[in-house]
Amino acid sequence: MKSKFTLACSLLFMFSFMLQAQIEGDNLFANDQIVNIELNFSQVSFWDSLTLNYETSTYMKADLILTDETGTYSFEDVGVRLKGNSSYGHPGNKKSFKIDFNKYVSGQNYDGIKKLNFSNAYKDPSLVREKIFFDISREVGVPAPRANFASVNFNGTPWGFYTLVEQIDDQFLDWKIEDDDGNLFKAGSNFGGGPGGGGDEADLKYYGTDQASYEDLYVLKSNEDENDWSDLIELVDFIDNSTAASFETQLEDHLDVDNYIKSAALDNIFANLDSYTNSARNYYIYHNLTTDKWEWIKWDANEAFGTYRGGPGLNNLLTLPIDYSADNRPLLSNMLSSPSLFAQYQQEICAIVESYFNSGYMDSKIDGIKALIQEAVYNDNNKQYSNANFDTNLESDLTLGGGPMGGTVYGLKSFVSNRSAYLINAINCESSNSNVLAGYQIEVFPNPSSTMLYVTVSGDLSQNHFELKVYNLSGIEVMEQKQDLIKGSQTIALDLNQLPTGIYVLRMKAENGEIIAKRIVKE
Repeated sequence: MKSKFTLACSLLFMFSFMLQAQIEGDNLFANDQIVNIELNFSQVSFWDSLTLNYETSTYMKADLILTDETGTYSFEDVGVRLKGNSSYGHPGNKKSFKIDFNKYVSGQNYDGIKKLNFSNAYKDPSLVREKIFFDISREVGVPAPRANFASVNFNGTPWGFYTLVEQIDDQFLDWKIEDDDGNLFKAGSNFGGGPGGGGDEADLKYYGTDQASYEDLYVLKSNEDENDWSDLIELVDFIDNSTAASFETQLEDHLDVDNYIKSAALDNIFANLDSYTNSARNYYIYHNLTTDKWEWIKWDANEAFGTYRGGPGLNNLLTLPIDYSADNRPLLSNMLSSPSLFAQYQQEICAIVESYFNSGYMDSKIDGIKALIQEAVYNDNNKQYSNANFDTNLESDLTLGGGPMGGTVYGLKSFVSNRSAYLINAINCESSNSNVLAGYQIEVFPNPSSTMLYVTVSGDLSQNHFELKVYNLSGIEVMEQKQDLIKGSQTIALDLNQLPTGIYVLRMKAENGEIIAKRIVKE
């Protein structure tokens, strides 16, 4: 009887895990691949109509044939429109665009996905900056869209090689946040006048209680009928008007602080400055009603790896200071001014550099993506840069002509090598060994492992509450273990047998809130 009960529990666990692992859109995003997109418009002059509709974000009908690693699928009357702000300046006709499966056919979707974005890698000779940045963001545990690649044809004509990016919508919130009833805001484009003529910066500053003062800065993407911005106004009031002591001790009551700090660390590490850090663009915030906290979500990262240089004194982004923040960014500047939050921020930088942002990890990732996409990139006759530029920029810097697309473009591998060396020295990561958590020594072994993983914690533990969580590369928690630790040394066993082979992230947290992350491999 005991063995039957054990078997039943095992089967229930496996079934629950399978349900958890099956996410809408996995056909497109679970594995690195190039998806083939065939769009067929009935209009002979379809391009003229698409460009005319750009200013009003108006969709056009087209038939779609989509081929991914699971097969070929046909759809009638999907909606298509051009998108993007600065990326619309891509020379030629290779513009970014969006597909809406159910714009004209109610309920139509693919693998549960209603909308897809196709980014043209504007100002990115490598064509992979956005994909890599989003992948690393999710591996660290920061909410970010899934991304892959697509070769696109319009009416039988090859149109180009694109980055395929998941839509931030209720489906994303379902699988990543597990709550989709709250307000979802997108940072505005920051190309207008804004309050007082200061620009449409989504700066999280407080401009009073009038909702109209914020409507040029943010876009409400959910609950549009209610159109109630009071929760956002309450958040920015706290961020901008709190005392330093209140901000430090009460921020956790308003915001998922751990994820925001990791997000800020990523933007600094990758010099991803077309973000809240500098331009105050390209992010979402979501009010999670389950936790009553705001969640930070990544968006639009084609200028990661130091491509965006807006702002004074930002010439050498290899040595971008760890405490850099543009003016009037109260959430970031207040965090950097808080001793405890800044310490956690530095610790996150060290952990990310140790586990991901280093030549050993990143060079292998870049090489793998190059092998996947090189032929498709070469076949793209509408791309912004040459085949030689693509090959070079994956490895080293490019020096191009003048204009908005000219100057020096950092190479991916060389940027990682030089930037990581600067960060390790700036924070003294090596001497502050990131295996140390809250004064404890942490050892994780064996790694890789095919069956059991052991975490040994030593130090003056004093009945401290210790938490372990394992995430897959989509950022989904697949295992959790909590334990009270005693003095001396203690080993915690994690059973990896039920996990599929692959790479995971182990995150460890003690009562004082400090966290370290380890990349683990299930063989």
